[in-house]
Parts: sequence; structure tokens; C-alpha cells
Amino acid sequence: MSDHSKKQGSWTAARREERKQAFYLLFEQIFRQDDMKIIIEDAEQARDTEIGDYTLQVVSGVEQNKEEIDKHISDNLRNWTINRISKVSLTAMRIAVYEMIYEKDVPVSVSINEAVELTKEFAVPKDGSFVNGVLASISKQLAKSGEQ
Repeated sequence: MSDHSKKQGSWTAARREERKQAFYLLFEQIFRQDDMKIIIEDAEQARDTEIGDYTLQVVSGVEQNKEEIDKHISDNLRNWTINRISKVSLTAMRIAVYEMIYEKDVPVSVSINEAVELTKEFAVPKDGSFVNGVLASISKQLAKSGEQ
């Protein structure tokens, strides 16, 4: 394995872990209804570690753009409403849509795949297919509009 492959592999693993941390924080906020600063402080204290920069960037980005992100999700649901989606699937999709629109260094395929994997890990396997379908539809819509 080349040095570049090793470096990229460790970067990818680190990014995956930070994305998962963002998922935990955003998911927790759905139920706690606390300010994200408090949730982050509690998480850092509980783990005796600092939350990473990319995690903070994603959490902040999702929070600041939640209305737009949720509109993209809602507009691409067939025979569903956003309120009927499992909180796991919704959280994973919010992160992916945020990345698709605002994180230009993250390939769309990676954002979608990571959301599907998070959903499979924390929900039922069939939810992964649902998330994949919705995000693929959003991706096409974003590509058409030039937002991606």
C-alpha cells in the first residue's frame, strides 16, 4: 500500500468517525431539544475529549441550514412526509444533504454511502434502501439545478 493510500485511508476513517459523531449529536438534539452547545459540552465531558473540527462544521451546517435541507428531503419523498421518517434516517439524510450542498470536497457518492451505512447501523436494513433512494433523487435534483 502506498503512503498516499495509507494517508487517504486514515483520513477517510477519521472523516467517517467525525461524521458518526455529528450523527450522534444531531440525533440527540432531536430528543433533548437543548441548544447544541450544551449537547456538545455534555458529550465532551462524558467522553473526556474534544469534538473534532469536521464534526462541529457538520453539526453547525446542518443546524444553520436545516430548513433548506428538510425542504430538499420533503420534496423528494414519495407517499411519505418528513414527520413519518425514522429519526435515524432523517438525521443521516440531513448530514448527507448538507455535505452534498456545502462540502464541495466530499464526493456525493461518499455522502450517500455514509448516510446509508449509518442508517443500516442504527436502524433496520431496509431503511438503508429508502435513504439511498431519497438521496439519489436529491442528488439528481441538485445536479440539475447546479447546486451540487
